[in-house]
Amino acid sequence: MVRTWLAVLAVLIGLGFSYAADTNSPLRSDQRWEQARKELAQGKAADARAAFEALLKDYPNEADLHLFLGMSLLRLRDPLAAVVSIKRAIALDPNHIEARTLLGYVELEVRGDADAAVKEYTRVIELRPDLPEAYSNLAVAQKKKGELNDAIASLNKALERKPEFAAALTTRGGILAEQNNWTEARRDFEAALKLNPADDGALYGLAEARREARDYAGAQQALSELISRSPNFVYWLEWGRIGLIRFWWVLLTVAIALALRGRFKKARTEANG
Repeated sequence: MVRTWLAVLAVLIGLGFSYAADTNSPLRSDQRWEQARKELAQGKAADARAAFEALLKDYPNEADLHLFLGMSLLRLRDPLAAVVSIKRAIALDPNHIEARTLLGYVELEVRGDADAAVKEYTRVIELRPDLPEAYSNLAVAQKKKGELNDAIASLNKALERKPEFAAALTTRGGILAEQNNWTEARRDFEAALKLNPADDGALYGLAEARREARDYAGAQQALSELISRSPNFVYWLEWGRIGLIRFWWVLLTVAIALALRGRFKKARTEANG
């Protein structure tokens, strides 16, 4: 649910900008609207929900109100009611970009319906073909469906519109890694980290790419940095596994060296009679 709430906040921020341009909405002059959004942003989901429901009694046809009520319900771990509220927003405004984006996210990450998510994200692209995030979102849903080539094509379109889109580079790198295209994957991870050094996903992907290239020291270095940020058990486990591989290679190298040395001494002894 933490990941879900982070996505909700992202939509919340985006909607704040789009709503600011809507000078015709009566909500602009109602102080309760601004206060309710502040409460939601501060994590006071129950208070925000009550405020949005009260506002809906006066403004039942405001799509933004239904969307923000859906956000509150999602924060309160009621995804079914959240979907109902978000769909009401879309019914009132079929071209509501933020509502369709959030619905796609909930369908994919909460309800596990990748087909429904693809449908919503595709509609967002139809409405805003210039929006790189829309193609990136579609790619995530396509990846969940196993449509890896389609996902890469969508990410390519996102990066055409926004070349410095670190998250899209990380996602594409992950898909390329699934396809065992480690050279291209590593390029994407490295490019993403140049844009956003705090991208843990890209750093973990780089560690895997280095491991595949048998750069075990480099892989452990990347994992050590991840562990310093977050003591995740998976990072520790992978770091230890690579350490064992490095140790095994050292033992193998020593064993080969000793064997060759023994053969050389034997051959020299036989040659000298």
